[in-house]
Amino acid sequence: MKLLLKIVREGLGRVIILIDFLTRPSPMKRSKPEQTKVMAQLAHMALYQFYACPFCIKTRRALRRLNLPIQTRNVNEGSPYRKELIEQGGDLQVPCLRIEEGGKVEWLYDSKAIIAYLEQRFGPEAIGQVNRATS
Repeated sequence: MKLLLKIVREGLGRVIILIDFLTRPSPMKRSKPEQTKVMAQLAHMALYQFYACPFCIKTRRALRRLNLPIQTRNVNEGSPYRKELIEQGGDLQVPCLRIEEGGKVEWLYDSKAIIAYLEQRFGPEAIGQVNRATS
């Protein structure tokens, strides 16, 4: 029974990945200086994930749409990132966004919370605020 469940879960995960690939959103456009600033901020972030997890796929789609090439860390069995997520983040739950700022580390769980945070920080309205502040 366990094996059958694993096969079904793996098969459904592959179908979801295929659909994601075929319907992938276009990345948001930024000027080169804006994208350079974003990349500097992303260097201090990582997304802990399972590759075929539907909530992780949803989060990766938002990353692509927002043009945020964040490092992804798979937490499969045997991965050093799995142990890191449990010991430092406190839970084996994905997706989880690790944010390091000002010497502090925050672990943000839940795809909706992660996407809302990224939208607020890097979305089109955030860029508009940056452009208005610098003009």
